[in-house]
Order: sequence, then structure tokens, then C-alpha cells
Amino acid sequence: MEDFFANEVIVHGNRGNSLMNRKMICRILGILLHLEGLLLLVCMGVSLLYGERDFRFFLYAAALTAGAACLLQVAGRGAAKNVSRRDGYCIVTFSWLLFTLFGMLPLWMSGEIPSVTDAFFETMSGFTTTGATILDDIERLSHGMLFWRSFTQWIGGLGIVFFTVAFLPIFGLGNQVLFSAEATGVNHDKIHPKISVMAKWLWTIYLLLTLSCAGLLLLGGMSPFDAVCHAFTTTATGGYSTKQDSIAYWHSPFIEYVITIVMTLSSVNFTLYFMCLKGKFGHLLKDDEVKLFLSTIGLVTAVLAVSLYVRNHYGAEEAFRAALFQVVSLFTSCGFATDDYTTWAPFTWLFLIYLMLTGGCTGSTCGGIKSMRVLIVLRNVRNEFSRLIHPRAVLPVKINRQTVSPGILSTVSMFVLFYVGCLFVGWVAAMAMGLGFMEAFGVVVSSLGNTGPGFGAFGPANSWAALPEGCKWLCSFYMLLGRLELFGVLLMLVPSFWYKR
Repeated sequence: MEDFFANEVIVHGNRGNSLMNRKMICRILGILLHLEGLLLLVCMGVSLLYGERDFRFFLYAAALTAGAACLLQVAGRGAAKNVSRRDGYCIVTFSWLLFTLFGMLPLWMSGEIPSVTDAFFETMSGFTTTGATILDDIERLSHGMLFWRSFTQWIGGLGIVFFTVAFLPIFGLGNQVLFSAEATGVNHDKIHPKISVMAKWLWTIYLLLTLSCAGLLLLGGMSPFDAVCHAFTTTATGGYSTKQDSIAYWHSPFIEYVITIVMTLSSVNFTLYFMCLKGKFGHLLKDDEVKLFLSTIGLVTAVLAVSLYVRNHYGAEEAFRAALFQVVSLFTSCGFATDDYTTWAPFTWLFLIYLMLTGGCTGSTCGGIKSMRVLIVLRNVRNEFSRLIHPRAVLPVKINRQTVSPGILSTVSMFVLFYVGCLFVGWVAAMAMGLGFMEAFGVVVSSLGNTGPGFGAFGPANSWAALPEGCKWLCSFYMLLGRLELFGVLLMLVPSFWYKR
């Protein structure tokens, strides 16, 4: 909890007046691109395993990625071994952009997605675990391409830089800065004094969840390939499927319940699981954010299930299962679908919009504002009502029995306000590009919250292929904006960020 409060304060710029360490930025970006080249070769191996000819496109993409990585490392020769906060923000933002640019190459070069705009959109949606797709016939893709789509979400789930810090601990003193820049405002309690060791533990938990999910999906009747791909995207709360009909393709209550449980588990702060491994189960059971998260799922599921039973004439179990799956999928920003919620009673959409905006817990793979911030705002509002009656009362906001400082209250409130402001700007821009009122709202909320499906013509039953080209670039930007929690990306747009103060 202390680290959430610490990370919630955004520090702009460097200490003192030093310029950015451009050579170190190039060097680290080069290392990250070498990693992406290796990931592309893994997907090439999948294509070879299934005897598919498109393996060569992964090879070409890996070669181009490695070439760019070498150029960046040459440019980074002789770099001073220090990474400032300003450097960290640059590295993280540019790494996500570069991963998307080179990650789209197999899809584009193979002709599976011939448009640069669509290929970039699809890949950005993958790495940011948004799950929105422009594909209208997913099943025509080769096994290698389908695996790459799912793999991008698994890598992006806990973060590209975080993945590298865990398995390539070569950044030294820069680990903390890079981690903070990518995980802005996210609660990662210190489970170990070294960031690289902490990253290994969290990725181990992430891997265990993935393997467990894959095993259960195999038991439910999925093929090994489909089980692995869906385990990747479920644990990452990403939502990409190997089937056009998503999870509804299998018509299996068992598979739906398994995915619902794993989505929920993946949306809880991963450091709480580490505490459980140490025998400290109280941290998980007594966490205020987890209580809010689970109680919200229960309450909204109950309301929606009753509506489906009474108004849509679903059976009792079917209504509960459909409501629970869609609630968890949208709340965790996963985006899988087993039902078209745009055909439900319109009042239920308000609950779903709230879930899409809020998102799961801090320190998880979810998007959205995060339940912790919502909890802080709600308790602060409650105190303000009490102050109207007792003006002199000292009413601190407490989370898990710890007092939240006034500075943190201000920062959290600013983040929520800024989030809503970005949503409004994107909404207006999407309507200016020709989208309808509800469609524009849906795609912007979904992109900023990394959720996937929207409303109207871009709901869970449809792809986003019909979006105007300009709107696809807008949504791609909003996906990155939401994944890095606003400030890390928007800092790049502030002129003073790039100059010595």
C-alpha cells in the first residue's frame, strides 16, 4: 500500500537540470527490440510446427527488428550508466511504440492485414491487452499469426519493460526508474528490495495462472493450441480469441466458468498472491480494494441476472452465467463475450459502462481507472458530507487502516478528472470523424480502458473494421494512453519535457 501512495505522485522531469541520456535510451531500446526479435522467432517455430508457409514472414520481421536493434545499440555506445525519470518515461513510451511497429510486420507483410493502419491497430490492441479487432474472419489466420496475436497480449499483460527487467536484469540501477515509469500509479508492495527479483516473483505467479488456465481449458474440451492461446489472453485480461464467436464458439458452461474465475484472479493485485504464498492470507482477505472489486461483481451480476431472467426470459442458470461472464469480462477489461449485451435492457448498459470505466485492482493486468482510485474518491466524498455537519472534525481517508495523505487525495482526484477529460476529448473527436453518439462513446471508453468491445455497431458481436481510418489511429493512441495511465504518454507532448530547465 505504501508503494501505491508513493507511485501515485507523478514527478515530471529529472532531478536538477541534466539533459536526457539519449545514448542510454537508444541502448535500452535496442536491447528491448532484440527481445522482440526472439519472440517473433518463437512464433516462427509455431508456424513451422504446423507446416505453414508464413513462417518466413516472422523470419523477415525478426531480421528487420534485429537490424533496428543493432543500429540503436551502436547509437548507444559509450552511454553513461544512469537512467533518470525523464529517460524512463521516454524508454517506456517508445518501447511500446516500437514493439507495435515491428510487431505488426508479420500481419502486414503476409497480407493477412494488408492495411498499415489496420495492422498497427491490431498489434497495438494486442500489446495493450485491449482486444478490439478489425478482423471479420479470425479463423482464416494461420496458427502462427493466431499465436502471435495471443502472445502479444500475454507479454503486454504485466508490461514489456517489466518482462525484460524480470528475465534480462541488465539495466542495473535503472530498473526502479523503468518500472515506475511503466507502472505509473500501480500498487506493487515491496516483496523484495530488488526490482528484478520482485519482477521474477510476479512473473512466476503470472506463469502459474497461465498454466493452470491452459490445463483447465484442455479439460473443458479445447484443443491444446486453443487452450494455450486463450490462457495467454485470459491471464493477461486481453480478450483475443482464436474464434470469431469468441468463447461462445464452444457453448460450454465449464469453459465459461473457468475463464470467468481466471479473469477474476488475474484482476487482483499480484503482490497479494505472493503474500499468500508466504502464508499471509489475511492481506488478501482483508484488502479494501479486493472487497470493493468482488462486491461490485456480485452486486452488478445480481441486478443483470434478474433483468435477463425477467425481461429476456433466460433460464435461471443461463441468466446468472451470462450476466457473470459479461460483468467480469468488462470489469477486468478482458473483453471476451458469450452474449451480445447491446440487446439487453438499456438500463443495464449504465452498469456495464461503470465497469468499463472502473476496471479491476491496481497491480494487476487490468485497465481502467482502477478500483483503488475509485475507493479513495468515494471515501473522500463520504468525508466531505460529514464535514458539512461537523466542520471542525478531522476525518482522514483510510485504506487498509492507513491514512491517505492530502497530496495523494489531490493526485488521485486529478487523475480521475483527467481521465474523464481525455474521455470527453476523444468522444468529441470520434463523433467529428463520423461516428454516432453511442458508437463514439463506446470505442473511446473501450480504448482508454483497454476493454475491447464497445456499443452499437462496435459491440461484442462486431469487429471494428468499419471505423474510419482516422478513428483507428485515435483509438490506437488511446489504447497506449490508457495502458500507460495517461501521464507517461502525455508527458511526451509537453515541449518543456524535451529541454533543459
